Amino acid sequence: MTARPQSYRFHQGDRILPFAESEYEARVTGLRKIMAEKGVDAVVLTSMHNVAYYSGFLYCSFGRPYAYVVTAGQAVTISAGIDAAQPWRRCYGDNITYTDWQRDNYWRTIRDITGTGAVIGYEADHLTLLQSQKLDHFLAPKSSLDIAPATMEQRMRKSAAEIELIRAGAAVADVGGFAIREAIKVGAREIDVAMAGRDAMELEIAKRFPDAEYRDTWVWFQSGINTDGAHNPVTARALEVGDILSLNTFPMISGYYTALERTLFVKEVDAASLKIWEANVAAHEYGMSLLKPGASCAEITAKINDFFEERQLLQYRTFGYGHSFGVLSHYYGREAGLELREDIDTVLEEGMVISMEPMLTIAEGQPGAGGYREHDILVITKDGNEDITKYPYGPEFNVVG
Repeated sequence: MTARPQSYRFHQGDRILPFAESEYEARVTGLRKIMAEKGVDAVVLTSMHNVAYYSGFLYCSFGRPYAYVVTAGQAVTISAGIDAAQPWRRCYGDNITYTDWQRDNYWRTIRDITGTGAVIGYEADHLTLLQSQKLDHFLAPKSSLDIAPATMEQRMRKSAAEIELIRAGAAVADVGGFAIREAIKVGAREIDVAMAGRDAMELEIAKRFPDAEYRDTWVWFQSGINTDGAHNPVTARALEVGDILSLNTFPMISGYYTALERTLFVKEVDAASLKIWEANVAAHEYGMSLLKPGASCAEITAKINDFFEERQLLQYRTFGYGHSFGVLSHYYGREAGLELREDIDTVLEEGMVISMEPMLTIAEGQPGAGGYREHDILVITKDGNEDITKYPYGPEFNVVG
């Protein structure tokens, strides 16, 4: 009978990474420094964002586990046979494929790298109870440590190469925004307008990054009552005169998402809506002025809260005022330590990338009903910030159709 191994190496084709190998060497070196400081022998990274951040490979799970295993001398992606050599072509370091011939070959393959009885670092915010039990069973660690907070701290501080990619992503988001603006007209459906923005961004990404993998660029375009939530899905609702609109473009380039979000109105805006809109734009501009080195997330949040409270609008705020950008999206990744919320004390530093995105939601039936949101991405500089979002905000440009 044909031999059926537990794992094997299948390496073919040219390697193409989102960044130079030196970028990944620096990231893995930083991780090994964390490991040394914490006395960790091997790290088993299982989340999409950490595997992508340290190796360049963004996996597609479909119910199968993946990993990036880092020791003092090895850095290895662990991938399923269904992907063949694609993970090796897109990763930094070694790649080993595990097979489906026997249950838990994934953990046996990891054990071949880590051995047993080691101090293991893992991601507590990603590893399920079941997989955690399997880690303990197969690796029999001397002890284990949640490494996720330390990796998040590393990801929060962007390299020059990351900032360059994020800047390109913001430009692509703007392209989608302008395409959406052109597609808005009375009678158009949300889905029609959303597709115009998505198609424009995918074409722009392919032009800018001809060697990249293309996936998961999308648009949330909302109208009327559908604007009340920031993440409401697109519908087939047809646009009407006077509708409030939310434009949300999300291009993805090699695991890095960026975003553009704007409030618009179809043809006309009533006085009550204009008052709320202008107040939110003013908060947006004030908030951006606060993003500078030395300011804490909680401090910035408190000042914007005061701004809204003075205008008797704070009760309409629905979430925090901004968050970090990098390897994150709607289905993987979050740098929760860099969010503009009352309970986050992180101090901004040069090289961090953060959004400003105040949102006010007025309930249906009240004057100015709808959700109002503006969103810019800013790079923290030595003395302040650089706004890398260029699509205009506010009533002068965004009463359209």
